[in-house]
Amino acid sequence: MKRMIAQLSLLVRDYDEAIEFYVGKLGFVLLEDTPLSATKRWVVAAPSADAGGCRLLLAKASDEEQVRRVGDQTGGRVFLFLHTDDIARDRQRLIAEGVRIVREPVTQPYGTVLVFADLYGNLWDLIQPVAG
Repeated sequence: MKRMIAQLSLLVRDYDEAIEFYVGKLGFVLLEDTPLSATKRWVVAAPSADAGGCRLLLAKASDEEQVRRVGDQTGGRVFLFLHTDDIARDRQRLIAEGVRIVREPVTQPYGTVLVFADLYGNLWDLIQPVAG
């Protein structure tokens, strides 16, 4: 049986500010932005248009409990792991876009990793895996 996680839901405060960050600052591709009602949209973004990768559903918080969890969906742990083929290039982009680097690149047995925070404070590992 072949299976994969195709999409994750990421709580956001506002659709447009989330699109500006993920598409504008991180360089993700906006795959879908479909109105569902006067206040709800189906907004999907991904690191690339490659159909094989995981996508993010940017889900606007709709009640007080969800609003409290925006930026803290994992209790302060790293939430998402983004692979790259050039961590130095992507580090420079993050800096140029004003994205907060939480931990500068370090070498680990699995690759080189830096930690950054998204616009809500969710922590991400940016990883350039070891070749091979």
